[in-house]
Amino acid sequence: MRLYNLKDDSQVVSFVEAVKTGLGRNQGVFFPQQLTPLDNMDALLEMDFVSRSTQVLTHLIGDELSPNVVAEMVQGAFTFPAPLVHVADNLHCLELFHGPTLAFKDFGGRFMAQCLAQFSNSEKVTILTATSGDTGAAVAHAFYGKENIDVVILYPEGKISEAQQKLFTTLGNNIHCYSVKGSFDDCQAMVKQGFLDDELKTRLRLNSANSINISRLLAQVCYYFEAVAQLPKAQRNKAHISVPSGNFGNVCAAMIAALIGLPIQKLSATTNQNDTVPRFIASKKWQPHETQESLSNAMDVSRPNNWPRVQTMLDSGRFSYDDFFSHAVDEEQTALAMRELQSMGYQAEPHTAIAYEGLKADLAPEHQGIFLATAHPAKFQASVEKILNVELAMPKALSDALAKPCLAEPMSADYQQLRQALLAKLG
Repeated sequence: MRLYNLKDDSQVVSFVEAVKTGLGRNQGVFFPQQLTPLDNMDALLEMDFVSRSTQVLTHLIGDELSPNVVAEMVQGAFTFPAPLVHVADNLHCLELFHGPTLAFKDFGGRFMAQCLAQFSNSEKVTILTATSGDTGAAVAHAFYGKENIDVVILYPEGKISEAQQKLFTTLGNNIHCYSVKGSFDDCQAMVKQGFLDDELKTRLRLNSANSINISRLLAQVCYYFEAVAQLPKAQRNKAHISVPSGNFGNVCAAMIAALIGLPIQKLSATTNQNDTVPRFIASKKWQPHETQESLSNAMDVSRPNNWPRVQTMLDSGRFSYDDFFSHAVDEEQTALAMRELQSMGYQAEPHTAIAYEGLKADLAPEHQGIFLATAHPAKFQASVEKILNVELAMPKALSDALAKPCLAEPMSADYQQLRQALLAKLG
């Protein structure tokens, strides 16, 4: 697999190099030079999740890794299901929260850990990443206790739920967390500065574990195949998928799935009030606003890192703008959507409700609508219980984490402070 830097197309790397590098020159993200369709889609959709995912990832990665190696990595990463739940009529919910940290990012985080275990050759690596909610926990648990790997996680203080926070700030050992006085975009900017700092990058052997990293992105492609495979055979070519979108990695993966042959008819990338992309789709002007806090905090992103990848596929015509929708859903609409889903017998947290609300706007009667549940409702206990007037049962993974002390260190939104801390601790 050959990938090029979207900000510097002279930088062309292999899959292994892209995984180990994370971010390219000039803060550019890597993207495949070619995406070719898979053969025999009908047979592929009849396979089990792990077998099919092995085929999909082998096809994407190419001959850099043997099918046996890819199979071992998939078997080690995808140890939990992604069920498609029928909600009503032509509405289905793809539940992606059955992994160890109860969020969709377990798929990508665990596959990336498998990749680095294969590629690092026992050399010390430092994962530096920012989280708007769920990435931190998925990455922390995927790499916890692994030899020669330190993980540094920045998160915006007071702007993620306690359950989200405790799942990664209580681990310690090789997991180092910083609570930043600022927004997720501030955290992300500090991470990007780290990757531009040649001394820091070299001394700590920096890598990124958010959806900038191609290994996480390709892993996410697999569960879209699983979603379509669970539709009735006669309906598999009628999927309209709605993805709650913040950093736009998840919908980017869906688009890649479509480009390699998965019969996705329409895509909705639904945001909260941080509506940079919906406004861009309407006006073709890129005008990020200040990030706003919301019920769906994992989507509180105004400058999504993965948008260049999505725009590349749209501008090239490989996926049509006519089949791509992006709406913003405000706080009141989010709460109403949660209550509407509850009346249909489905309990959802805010991100899932936003995906449902965005899907409704454009879903045609002849299509099968699939909206993504990206987190377990208990990860947003306070807002879900208040809005739905219910008392949630707490999964053991969350109740155990909530009982532990937070080990994160406070930090200003100041790159030099981060730099000094990392060099003192890890350099």
